[in-house]
Amino acid sequence: MRTAHSLDYSISFGDCDPAGIVFYPHVYAWFDRTFHDWLRRFGGHGAICETLGAIGLGLMEAGAQFRRPMRDGDVLTLTLSVEEWGRKTLRLSYEGRVGGHVTVVGNELRALFKRTDNGMVAAEVGALRRMVEGDGQGR
Repeated sequence: MRTAHSLDYSISFGDCDPAGIVFYPHVYAWFDRTFHDWLRRFGGHGAICETLGAIGLGLMEAGAQFRRPMRDGDVLTLTLSVEEWGRKTLRLSYEGRVGGHVTVVGNELRALFKRTDNGMVAAEVGALRRMVEGDGQGR
């Protein structure tokens, strides 16, 4: 596993529930934002899909474990790592830290979706892997 991307979030009062801790759905949105921010290195979601003839890089599975509460005023550093490349999927892991302490860990399973005569299907991700690992072309 290698770190692919890191992003900082300043947690505000609006991110928190009545108990004063981050409302958990925000964490899933932050995972997604970190993923899409990472894709900007390669032209962004739209450009990648256009290059690869895809509809989108969609989410198939997501999970999180909350280790410590996050509160208004905290700065969360969320790090995305590429965990595993499958034939048709990409597994990502996330680690969130506040002040050096792990606050949340999570994972996503994503696929590259394309339209076919039989509907939308998960396509092979080899071209995507080549794109993000170096040659930039995806072909």
